[in-house]
Amino acid sequence: MTGAGADPEAGPAREFVVEADGGSRGNPGPAGYGAVVLDAATGETLAEAAEYLGVVTNNVAEYRGLVAGLRAARELDPDATVRVRMDSKLVVEQMSGRWKIKHPDMKPLAAEAARVFPPGRVTYEWIPRAENKHADRLANEAMDAGARGERWSPSTSTADLDTGRSAGGRTATDGGARAGSGTGAETGAARAARTGAPGAARPPAEPTVPGATGSAADPTAAPGASASDMAGTRGAEADAGPPAARGDATGAPGPAGGRGAGAVEGQAAVGGARSASGGSAVRDGAGAAGPAGPEAGPRPDAASEAAAGSGASGSAGSSTTSQAAASADVRAARTVASSGWGPPDMGAPATFVLLRHGETPLTPQKRFSGSGGSDPSLSAAGREQAEKVAASLARRGTVQAIVASPLARTRETAGIVAARLGLEVAVEDGLRETDFGAWEGLTFGEVRERYPDDLNAWLSSPDAEPTGGGESFAATGARVAATRDRLVAAYAGRTVLLVSHVTPIKTFVRLALGAPPESLFRMELSAASLSAVAYYADGGASVRLFNDTSHLR
Repeated sequence: MTGAGADPEAGPAREFVVEADGGSRGNPGPAGYGAVVLDAATGETLAEAAEYLGVVTNNVAEYRGLVAGLRAARELDPDATVRVRMDSKLVVEQMSGRWKIKHPDMKPLAAEAARVFPPGRVTYEWIPRAENKHADRLANEAMDAGARGERWSPSTSTADLDTGRSAGGRTATDGGARAGSGTGAETGAARAARTGAPGAARPPAEPTVPGATGSAADPTAAPGASASDMAGTRGAEADAGPPAARGDATGAPGPAGGRGAGAVEGQAAVGGARSASGGSAVRDGAGAAGPAGPEAGPRPDAASEAAAGSGASGSAGSSTTSQAAASADVRAARTVASSGWGPPDMGAPATFVLLRHGETPLTPQKRFSGSGGSDPSLSAAGREQAEKVAASLARRGTVQAIVASPLARTRETAGIVAARLGLEVAVEDGLRETDFGAWEGLTFGEVRERYPDDLNAWLSSPDAEPTGGGESFAATGARVAATRDRLVAAYAGRTVLLVSHVTPIKTFVRLALGAPPESLFRMELSAASLSAVAYYADGGASVRLFNDTSHLR
């Protein structure tokens, strides 16, 4: 960190502008931050700070940059007022109090930033990335130094010169003033305009799009934020609705006479399931933003293309069908790993790839098979399905961890995949199937014949329990929601394979969509199918994939 101590003869308190940024090459990955303190009246660079952080997430790096910038400003004048300018909408909105801070890694950093100056002396403003180049270049210098096994040094920094801010002025460093180069430097008037000095013409705010700021009429949206900034950042709050989430009864007719969506074993596959992700802006390792989506994400390197089988051999005679399948795998990997509609400053989401276990002997018979029954293992067909999904996930190469329900069929499925991917399997009790009480092992028709009143009540209300004291869908939903929150916190920014059952997987999807309980009666979920949901730092979620069975064909 660089800077100058407060001058006791300086007179009235000054106004500073703090610009800060952070980046992570991998998210989480090797990370660093940069921060610069400017004189609000002249735009002169007064202090710089940068540091390599090791392996952390992009959002953590941004918060660390904010803290460093505020501390540098306080060293210059503890009585100053500060205007923070960052291109991270997440940090700006959270520190302004308009968005909740839910992530456990960011809560203490936000509290630390709030303590540097007394309340009311710091304001926050979002700026486009192009106006935050100085801090961005400092962050990249710090990451480059860390990659060389060195510490960032102000004496070797060119960030100030690159942005032209030191022309005609001085930059405070540990060694004293640093002269500007003057080459390609912006004028004092331009610097003043950039930092909002008195009398300077400010660049116009981005136009707003009425009613198009993420969720409809979002009261937490930043004033003046454009639709492109906000789209997807405030997706349906998973906790906004009632905690009870109606599960599913596969193969069971719904209340209106259609097919139900419960957990009876065995369902017809829904072919051609598509990803639900859209295009988005994503941040690369250096912090640059650019459009991305299923077809516009970062291009895999040669090794990943080879692993995916996409023209890896280069030999003549490879079939068009094989190439098309490999290309589809690469696109699917991008879909699962890309950041959806979330803006770049949200960082990488926690992505849950939801795998339903392979078939058991009860699956083709369409029998209730929950957590209170015989706990069957996979059949030969189920093990073959698990092998196929393992091969597909290995080609995609995006899964970083595996978590499974404690039941035999899920642990066996997870074990087959883990052996192929070289990963360990963690067991999470919250991923287990609903307990169907006295209905375990019965077909839907047998339950209708033996317990008609109980079945009708169960189909009509998520609070109703199966005969004999089983688990209601409301209870299952609350359990899954609590499990989701624990896993999102534990695997922030990572892609995790969750091996589970019909009811929990459908509940993950229903909660992510903010859909009513009856929506579960309109979903089909096949054995060994893949779905995916991404969870962002502000609590929003997006469904990326549902009931994909292409790997089984």
